[in-house]
Amino acid sequence: MNSEKLCNLVVAALEDGKGLDIVKLYVSDMTTMTDWMIVASGTSGRHLRALIDNVTEKARAAGHRPIGVEGEEGGEWVLLDLQDAVVHVMLPKVREFYNLEKLWSICPVRDAAATDG
Repeated sequence: MNSEKLCNLVVAALEDGKGLDIVKLYVSDMTTMTDWMIVASGTSGRHLRALIDNVTEKARAAGHRPIGVEGEEGGEWVLLDLQDAVVHVMLPKVREFYNLEKLWSICPVRDAAATDG
């Protein structure tokens, strides 16, 4: 599975779980650690974990094994490393504070379907 297909799979899994404000950032030209960063919001710590669990399950079913998960205990920001895509799922207040989209200083690629809702 190429990195763009993986990114689309992640976005679809986040949408299935009712993730909010999903943004995908193509960062391959800026870093060697990943091709895509996907940022989304959830409504609670439990929702964040459910979103990450859904993404993990869909990625594994597609033959893409996650490298690691960080932040599940804290419940405000969970990071899932899928190597070609890194997924950040945060509570809105945490997302606003860290503003990863601005930090990477690039224009996000937004899916019309990912921004509905």
